[in-house]
Amino acid sequence: MRSPDAIASMTLTALLCALGVACATLAPTVARAAPAPNQATMTVAGLQQPAQIRVDRWGLAHIYAQTDDDAFFVQGFNVARDRLFQLDLLRRKGLGHLSEAFGPTYVEQDRAARLFLYRGDMAQEWSSYGPDARRDVGRFVAGINAYITWLDSHRQALPYEFGKLGYRPERWAPEDVLRIRTTGLSRNVKSEVARANVACKASLAVDAVRLTLQPTWTTTLPEGLDPCLPKDVLKVYELATQSPKLSAGTQLAAIASTPSATDEQASAEGSNNWVIAPHKSATGHAVLADDPHRAYSVPSLRYFVHLNSPGLDIIGAGEPTAPGIAIGHNRTSAFGLTIFNIDQEDLYVYRLRPDDNASYWYQGKWEPLRSEHEQIAVRGAAPVTIELQFTRHGPVIYVDAEKHLAYALRSVWSQPGAAPYLGSLRYLRSNSFVQFKTALAHWGAPSVNQVYADVDGTIGWATAGMTPRRDHGDGLLPVPGDGRYEWNGFWDSTVLPWSKNPKAGFITTSNEMNLPSGYPVAQRKLGFEWANEARHARITQVLSLLPKVTLEDSEKLQNDQVSLPAQRLVALLRPLRSQDPDISAALTLLRPWNGEISAASPAAVLEEVWFSRYLGNAYKALRLQPSEADSFGAPDAAAMLDALEHPGAVFGATPAARRDQLLLQSLRSAYQALVSLQGPDASQWQWGKLHTNKISHAMSAVAGVDRALLDIGPFAKGGSPYTPNQSSYDPADFRQTIGPSARLIIDLGNWDNSRAMNYPGQSGDPASRHYRDLAPLWLKGSYFPLLYTRAAVDAATEQIFDLVPAQAQ
Repeated sequence: MRSPDAIASMTLTALLCALGVACATLAPTVARAAPAPNQATMTVAGLQQPAQIRVDRWGLAHIYAQTDDDAFFVQGFNVARDRLFQLDLLRRKGLGHLSEAFGPTYVEQDRAARLFLYRGDMAQEWSSYGPDARRDVGRFVAGINAYITWLDSHRQALPYEFGKLGYRPERWAPEDVLRIRTTGLSRNVKSEVARANVACKASLAVDAVRLTLQPTWTTTLPEGLDPCLPKDVLKVYELATQSPKLSAGTQLAAIASTPSATDEQASAEGSNNWVIAPHKSATGHAVLADDPHRAYSVPSLRYFVHLNSPGLDIIGAGEPTAPGIAIGHNRTSAFGLTIFNIDQEDLYVYRLRPDDNASYWYQGKWEPLRSEHEQIAVRGAAPVTIELQFTRHGPVIYVDAEKHLAYALRSVWSQPGAAPYLGSLRYLRSNSFVQFKTALAHWGAPSVNQVYADVDGTIGWATAGMTPRRDHGDGLLPVPGDGRYEWNGFWDSTVLPWSKNPKAGFITTSNEMNLPSGYPVAQRKLGFEWANEARHARITQVLSLLPKVTLEDSEKLQNDQVSLPAQRLVALLRPLRSQDPDISAALTLLRPWNGEISAASPAAVLEEVWFSRYLGNAYKALRLQPSEADSFGAPDAAAMLDALEHPGAVFGATPAARRDQLLLQSLRSAYQALVSLQGPDASQWQWGKLHTNKISHAMSAVAGVDRALLDIGPFAKGGSPYTPNQSSYDPADFRQTIGPSARLIIDLGNWDNSRAMNYPGQSGDPASRHYRDLAPLWLKGSYFPLLYTRAAVDAATEQIFDLVPAQAQ
């Protein structure tokens, strides 16, 4: 028997041949410029009709099935073939089964995950995703399990990670896909706690420096709320929503991209999308572009796939753990999403009955906490019995026994229909904007901006997501759980904004506040916390200036690294002078700069170090008392820039002089820091020397693994949180944490002219060349062709898997 390391050095096709699976290498023909594809036949239990997977040169699997049921089945089989360890880890993390594989260190995280599982009515849950959802999910999961079964008789093919960690993958149940809710990207509760912390240490007026509410809004402390919350009140929440990392001692560590609740720079997670109308498009047809910004991981958090069957012909990207796709296109329509910041969470604070802490005060009487006991299997140790507590609003995430207080999270997560991204099953077959909007009426979470285009030339924008009706309170602070701050159901989807075929010829969203003028904010209170406007403003600026937009223009725009905030800062500096040699040198470097945050730029590294480490702290120190400044991290960048440009409102007497002193003194600190970091010759400074992209595999720290095999990078990177090519980072080390690992540009006039990116590669198999083969393209801002027609797919196929039902042989 071959060792896992020996197996890891083989391609899957070579491995299949070595294991006795029928294999053939087709002879090249004169008509084919590329080598003939490798071909293998696999006998698969559960498959109804013969099917085929054609893997193209960029690792994208094109699945051809004779029934829609088999298309979803083969999708599950194929993603398990490519990413079984990722699937298993995501499932274990989501269901709270990590301890079973990795030991007692993970019991606390398993308990946290189980608190947030969907526990409602399953019949209502299934119906939320459409009449075919139960069958589609069931077939997808059956396909995953079929591959695990295939591994039972081909043990040498078990992925590298399982061999190193000494365990085997678990089989899935269809309900697993629905019950896991902690990947929904609804994180408002963290801001609630951050705001309460500011109110505790300073005031809500000070919180306006931390984050500007949009549209303009003034919040107040709920009656009876003590804003001084326990420091670790969100510990359980963080454990449930973070990704697991394994170390030599199997210690749990949050991934580097887990942001601080008050660190705008590190937590600037978002996305861009746009659609171009035919009259604005150089092709004469609509074009759709989408680039979701997520935490970087290996493999990527998105998986691209093409499903072709009698009732389906979809291509694009989705969660690897769910059937179908969330972004991409079918035969007539294209769709792409960004986050639309509906406030979908509230933290409730309860007064507990002092004699037992087992009941909470609700509407004038004591109501018992609901308790459930579960057993966690633990590798190498006895099972652990845990208690999970719930109020009528949601899971209890913290109990202060001494003060007789409990804290619980209310979230749309607990509602039927809120499994992340699974609502996409309803729109996979949509062929008009009306059908698409009708499908989105059932979308639960996360809340999204969807852009749409079709072959008839229609473009549109529609927002979607469960929207709590808060008759009392605004969702911006924790609230007492005594019954005064209930959700009065949910707003009907018809109240959410949308548009169609605008005169401008394009629509674009970047998580900015995009509620239309006159929208009844005070009545509906959808949300008041949005991303910085800079990315959206830059994209709008570029698209507005182009008379016709080419596909290459969309490529350039997705890779655009111009920072409008940086341009505004440099404009403030240009008229300034100083006799201080460091300040003078810094001004000389920045004055001619155009604001492009390129990896090789000396000016960019100075501006980013200044902006992220020094300017914000200096601004807070000038505006606030020390105790107030210490109550939060980075200030709101947009509000800070507005104040610097209009100093009279905030800087008191001689505002311009005080503003200029702030700018110059903080700039000197940044310049001196860079001399220490990169030497005295500023012409040799580079942003990419500090700002790098490195992705560590979940088990790269485990003793004995080959880190060079598993990890990606480091690579020098450009961009910032405020450039269209978004690059969020932690100012402590400047390492890139969040950005556009997945990209799409879809040509509605020629599907095969579409293009995509999925960094670092499609495969989760470290031995596959598709594990990291897209990294060089991504670094250059390039793409792979998103091929759709059968002729184009056949011409680019490098590997064929012929799947045969087990009973047919």
